[in-house]
Amino acid sequence: MTARSAEAPARQRVGLYGGSFNPIHFGHLRTAVEVREAAGLAEVWLVPVHVPPHKPGEGLADGKARLRMVELAIAHEPGLRACDVELARSGPSFTIDTVRILKRRHPDVDFTLIVGFDAFREIHTWKDFEQLFTECDLLITSRPPDAVCDGDDRAYFERSPIAVTRAFCYDQHIRCYSHESGRRLRFLAVTALDISASFLRERIAAGASLSFLTPEPVAEFIARERLYRTPAVAE
Repeated sequence: MTARSAEAPARQRVGLYGGSFNPIHFGHLRTAVEVREAAGLAEVWLVPVHVPPHKPGEGLADGKARLRMVELAIAHEPGLRACDVELARSGPSFTIDTVRILKRRHPDVDFTLIVGFDAFREIHTWKDFEQLFTECDLLITSRPPDAVCDGDDRAYFERSPIAVTRAFCYDQHIRCYSHESGRRLRFLAVTALDISASFLRERIAAGASLSFLTPEPVAEFIARERLYRTPAVAE
């Protein structure tokens, strides 16, 4: 056996990108693609939420429909995958539970949690958020109106909750923030497409076009299933 063959295989690095995807749009998709490329991830898994812990559930399309829209949106992008782990269980979709379940199912994968800067600023309100810091790496992206600029990690770190600034320290060797567990925290700028799911739902309720806001197969599915014909509130 050669030294090379004796080496353990490299662990796959996968990003977890959760959201209501109510419906999915080009803002979601552009973020997923840019994060996968910039962070060198093998894949990004898009995880539709079952019950949002921090948002009202009124106006949230059926989980199977939202999962199907994600599948249609990423059908021709091999680096992206739809994941139904939260839809498959009852109750609120707590991120810490999702991460732990996926780590048990995929022990050979290193997961990176992808979070928009707006949601990250509320991370101290999440269930077992301190344990989350030890379970996976965190990659924080820009989302209008909150911009994250490359090279401005310190400025955005200082705008983070106190619980975060106490838990992470900047490591000059790896050029990002690090937790005592070895988990990393990075900030990443992505293309600022100012599109929201609520804007799409408003257009649908008004009978307006979704062209260039979401992939055509998603728009066709929404029309065929008559989704979002009245205004809704869940993102």
